[in-house]
Amino acid sequence: MTELLYFAAFLSVALGITHSVLGEKYILARLFRRADLPKLFGSSDFTVHTLRFAWHITSVAWFGFGVLLLYAGRGDLAVSEMLNIIGTTFVVSGFLPLIFTRGRHLAWLILFAIGGIALWCAA
Repeated sequence: MTELLYFAAFLSVALGITHSVLGEKYILARLFRRADLPKLFGSSDFTVHTLRFAWHITSVAWFGFGVLLLYAGRGDLAVSEMLNIIGTTFVVSGFLPLIFTRGRHLAWLILFAIGGIALWCAA
Protein backbone atom coordinates (compact mmCIF):
# COMPACT_ATOMS: atom_id res chain seq x y z
CA MET A 1 0.00 0.00 0.00
CA THR A 2 2.86 2.39 0.77
CA GLU A 3 4.28 2.06 -2.74
CA LEU A 4 0.88 2.79 -4.25
CA LEU A 5 0.52 5.97 -2.18
CA TYR A 6 4.01 7.07 -3.20
CA PHE A 7 3.14 6.40 -6.83
CA ALA A 8 -0.10 8.36 -6.44
CA ALA A 9 1.91 11.23 -4.91
CA PHE A 10 4.29 11.16 -7.88
CA LEU A 11 1.37 11.14 -10.32
CA SER A 12 -0.24 14.08 -8.53
CA VAL A 13 2.92 16.19 -8.80
CA ALA A 14 3.51 15.09 -12.41
CA LEU A 15 -0.08 15.99 -13.24
CA GLY A 16 0.36 19.45 -11.73
CA ILE A 17 3.54 20.10 -13.70
CA THR A 18 2.03 18.81 -16.92
CA HIS A 19 -1.16 20.80 -16.36
CA SER A 20 0.74 24.05 -15.91
CA VAL A 21 3.28 23.60 -18.69
CA LEU A 22 0.94 22.24 -21.37
CA GLY A 23 -1.89 24.54 -20.32
CA GLU A 24 0.33 27.59 -20.75
CA LYS A 25 1.57 26.39 -24.13
CA TYR A 26 -1.57 25.01 -25.74
CA ILE A 27 -4.51 26.70 -24.03
CA LEU A 28 -3.63 29.96 -22.31
CA ALA A 29 -1.21 31.22 -24.98
CA ARG A 30 -3.79 30.65 -27.70
CA LEU A 31 -6.60 32.10 -25.63
CA PHE A 32 -4.64 35.26 -24.83
CA ARG A 33 -4.00 35.95 -28.53
CA ARG A 34 -7.71 36.56 -29.01
CA ALA A 35 -8.75 40.16 -29.47
CA ASP A 36 -12.16 39.70 -27.88
CA LEU A 37 -11.16 39.01 -24.26
CA PRO A 38 -13.31 40.93 -21.77
CA LYS A 39 -11.83 44.23 -20.66
CA LEU A 40 -12.04 44.50 -16.88
CA PHE A 41 -10.66 47.53 -15.04
CA GLY A 42 -10.04 49.23 -18.39
CA SER A 43 -8.06 46.55 -20.22
CA SER A 44 -7.84 42.83 -20.80
CA ASP A 45 -4.74 42.59 -18.56
CA PHE A 46 -6.78 41.82 -15.45
CA THR A 47 -8.67 39.12 -17.35
CA VAL A 48 -5.44 37.54 -18.61
CA HIS A 49 -3.80 37.56 -15.18
CA THR A 50 -6.91 36.21 -13.46
CA LEU A 51 -7.22 33.36 -15.95
CA ARG A 52 -3.53 32.58 -15.54
CA PHE A 53 -3.62 32.38 -11.74
CA ALA A 54 -6.89 30.43 -11.82
CA TRP A 55 -5.29 27.92 -14.18
CA HIS A 56 -2.14 27.43 -12.13
CA ILE A 57 -3.84 27.36 -8.73
CA THR A 58 -5.16 23.93 -9.71
CA SER A 59 -1.60 22.70 -10.10
CA VAL A 60 -0.66 24.09 -6.69
CA ALA A 61 -3.59 22.19 -5.16
CA TRP A 62 -2.42 18.98 -6.84
CA PHE A 63 1.08 19.53 -5.42
CA GLY A 64 -0.48 19.85 -1.96
CA PHE A 65 -2.45 16.65 -2.47
CA GLY A 66 0.75 14.96 -3.62
CA VAL A 67 2.49 15.90 -0.38
CA LEU A 68 -0.50 14.62 1.62
CA LEU A 69 -0.31 11.32 -0.27
CA LEU A 70 3.43 11.13 0.38
CA TYR A 71 2.94 11.65 4.11
CA ALA A 72 0.04 9.18 4.14
CA GLY A 73 2.36 6.62 2.51
CA ARG A 74 4.73 6.99 5.44
CA GLY A 75 1.85 5.81 7.63
CA ASP A 76 2.21 8.45 10.31
CA LEU A 77 0.33 11.47 9.04
CA ALA A 78 -0.56 13.47 12.12
CA VAL A 79 -3.22 16.16 12.18
CA SER A 80 -0.60 18.86 12.76
CA GLU A 81 1.37 17.71 9.69
CA MET A 82 -1.81 17.62 7.64
CA LEU A 83 -2.69 21.16 8.74
CA ASN A 84 0.84 22.35 7.91
CA ILE A 85 0.58 20.92 4.40
CA ILE A 86 -2.89 22.35 3.85
CA GLY A 87 -1.89 25.72 5.31
CA THR A 88 1.23 25.92 3.17
CA THR A 89 -0.73 24.95 0.06
CA PHE A 90 -3.23 27.75 0.68
CA VAL A 91 -0.52 30.34 1.40
CA VAL A 92 1.35 29.41 -1.79
CA SER A 93 -1.97 29.56 -3.66
CA GLY A 94 -2.53 33.04 -2.24
CA PHE A 95 0.63 34.31 -3.88
CA LEU A 96 -0.75 33.54 -7.34
CA PRO A 97 -3.55 36.14 -7.40
CA LEU A 98 -1.41 38.53 -5.37
CA ILE A 99 1.40 38.40 -7.95
CA PHE A 100 -0.48 37.82 -11.21
CA THR A 101 -3.16 40.47 -10.60
CA ARG A 102 -1.00 42.73 -8.40
CA GLY A 103 -3.49 42.21 -5.61
CA ARG A 104 -6.52 43.45 -7.55
CA HIS A 105 -8.22 40.04 -7.39
CA LEU A 106 -8.98 39.69 -3.72
CA ALA A 107 -8.83 35.88 -3.56
CA TRP A 108 -5.34 36.20 -2.04
CA LEU A 109 -6.87 37.59 1.16
CA ILE A 110 -9.10 34.54 1.64
CA LEU A 111 -6.37 32.08 0.64
CA PHE A 112 -3.92 33.68 3.09
CA ALA A 113 -6.57 33.64 5.83
CA ILE A 114 -7.31 29.94 5.30
CA GLY A 115 -3.61 29.11 5.17
CA GLY A 116 -2.85 31.19 8.24
CA ILE A 117 -5.64 29.60 10.24
CA ALA A 118 -4.51 26.09 9.28
CA LEU A 119 -0.88 26.86 10.11
CA TRP A 120 -1.81 28.52 13.40
CA CYS A 121 -3.97 25.53 14.39
CA ALA A 122 -1.11 23.15 13.49
CA ALA A 123 1.23 24.86 15.94
